[in-house]
Amino acid sequence: MAGQGKQAKVLTDAQVRRALSEIEHRRYPLRDRVMIQLSVRAGLRAKEIAMAKWGMVTDADGEVGDALDLTNKASKGRNGGRTIPLHRELRAALMTLKATRNVDADDRIIFSERTIGMSALAVSVWFHRLYGSLNLKGASSHSGRRTFVTRLAKKAVEAGGSLRDVQQLAGHASLQTTQRYIEGNSDAKKRMIDLL
Repeated sequence: MAGQGKQAKVLTDAQVRRALSEIEHRRYPLRDRVMIQLSVRAGLRAKEIAMAKWGMVTDADGEVGDALDLTNKASKGRNGGRTIPLHRELRAALMTLKATRNVDADDRIIFSERTIGMSALAVSVWFHRLYGSLNLKGASSHSGRRTFVTRLAKKAVEAGGSLRDVQQLAGHASLQTTQRYIEGNSDAKKRMIDLL
C-alpha cells in the first residue's frame, strides 16, 4: 500500500480491559469510560468523539436510546454521517455518565473543565497518553476504530451481514478503505480453506 503510513494497533480484549481499568483511577472515570467505548464499540474517529452531542444518542424523552445518529458535520463532512446501533457496554456507560450530569441535547458528550468540550486534537492526545501509560506500542486514538472495524468484519457473516455493512458502520466512502482497516488471521484462512 504505497503512500500509506503505519496503521494503528488493533487492541485485544485484554488491552481494552486494561485501559478501562486504568481510567478508573483518574479524575473523570465516567467520561473516560465513554471515550474508550465510543472508540472501541462505535468505531468513532477522534473528531467524532469530540463532536458527539447528547442529542445524537437520546430519544425524544431525553433518555439514552438504541443508536448514535452521527451527523455529517460531526464526522468527515458530506458523507461521514451514519447511524450506529449502541453496543450494550457503550449504552450503559452513556446512561451512567448522563445520570451524573445535567445535560441538554446540544451539549457535547465528552466535556472538559475549561471549554464546551474537547477538541479532536485533545482527544488524540488523551488516547496517546492513556496507551503510553499502558505501554501499548503502536496504539493511538485510531486503535479503537481499527479494532471496531476488524471485529465487525469477523462477525459480519455470523450476523447475516457483509463487508458493505461494516463499511457503512465505519462511515467509509469506499469498501477499499474498509478493507485496509481489517487485520487478517492466518489460522482463520486455513480453516476457511478447509471448509471448501
